[in-house]
Amino acid sequence: MPRLKVTQVRSSIGGKANQRNTLRSLGLKRIGDCAAHEDRPEIRGMIATVTHLVNVEEVE
Repeated sequence: MPRLKVTQVRSSIGGKANQRNTLRSLGLKRIGDCAAHEDRPEIRGMIATVTHLVNVEEVE
């Protein structure tokens, strides 16, 4: 199953609470943090919530 590498590139300061919570759920705490997750619909939904704060790459 493909994996997604999610990297936080912008700050969550000034964002909505649900966006800050989503970043935490993805395992991102600060700018530059990376996390790898399975490519599942739940993860895709979380990424869609914070798409303006993160970069996403597919990795094997």
